[in-house]
Formats: sequence, structure tokens, C-alpha cells
Amino acid sequence: MTRTAALTPDQVPAESKPTLEAFTKNIGFTPNMLAAFAQSPIAFNAWASLLGNLSKALDVKTRDSIGLAVSEVNGCNYCLTVHSFTAQHMAKLPADEIILARKGHATDPKRDAALQFARKVVESRGQVSDADLTAVREAGYTDANVMEIVALVAMYSLTNFFNNVFDPEKDFPAVAPAGAI
Repeated sequence: MTRTAALTPDQVPAESKPTLEAFTKNIGFTPNMLAAFAQSPIAFNAWASLLGNLSKALDVKTRDSIGLAVSEVNGCNYCLTVHSFTAQHMAKLPADEIILARKGHATDPKRDAALQFARKVVESRGQVSDADLTAVREAGYTDANVMEIVALVAMYSLTNFFNNVFDPEKDFPAVAPAGAI
């Protein structure tokens, strides 16, 4: 059940309009999550800035896979629909890789290490072990890359929490519940 309304274009605060219009132009429509999030220009524009900067971190397959892993842990069905769609259509991940990513794994060893680490970060609230940090470093990630993984976990958790609190109407294709994968 939706807990906040998606804004119509004439209801969007002036400070949110340019950001929302840019997303709409880029995506081809206005997702309900963005139309709801735009109610707070401060939160919406801060998140959009973070998203824009982190779109340069790592590669698209790893970013989308981290989004899937984090959204699965946080139980965000809206984000799972979005990340499943983008993983398939933008990152070109096959269906079996999308399922693996939701479980915190990948067939590519380096990406697998990033996903296992991201999952441990969110599950432990950042209290990872020395062995966890060593494993992601040994897979070929620099400390700067590890910081980017942590930032991606935080960014995806932000939208997970937003969507879990406000439950916007889903406007991406549904995905199977975690128990079915």
C-alpha cells in the first residue's frame, strides 16, 4: 500500500524540477519513486548528486549487481524491480547472473568478491572483519574501490529505506520473491 503520493508535474517543488526532468528525459518516463522522492528537494537532490557521482565508480555490471545484493538484504521490492530491469537492459546481465547477484554472488570472480563484500557491509552495518577486507583487496580492488563499494551500499540502502517506508507503486516488471530464487 502506497504511503505517499507521487507528485504530478505541477506539484513538484521548483528546486526538484530540474533533477526530476533530467531523470524523466534520460529514462523516458517518471518512475513513481522519483516522483515521490522529489517532495523533498534537499533529500532528492542530495541523492541524485550521489547517484551521478557514483555512476563513475566501478563498472555497470558490478554497480547493478551491488544494487541487487543490497536491495535483497534490505528487503526492498521496489528497488529489486528497478535493479533487475536495469541489470538486464543496461548492464546486459543474463537472468541467472541477476539471481546470483541477489544472493550476493557472481560468476566473475572479481565481481563476486565485490558482491560478497557489499553484502557483508550491509548485513554487519559496516562491521566487516579483517578477512573480509583482505578478500576484496586480494580480488583486485584498491582501497579507493572499497570506499566506492561502501558508498554504493549506502546509496542503495538510502533508496531501499525510502521505498520501504513510503512504498511507492511499482512501475517496473515484478520479480520473484527471494524465497523463489
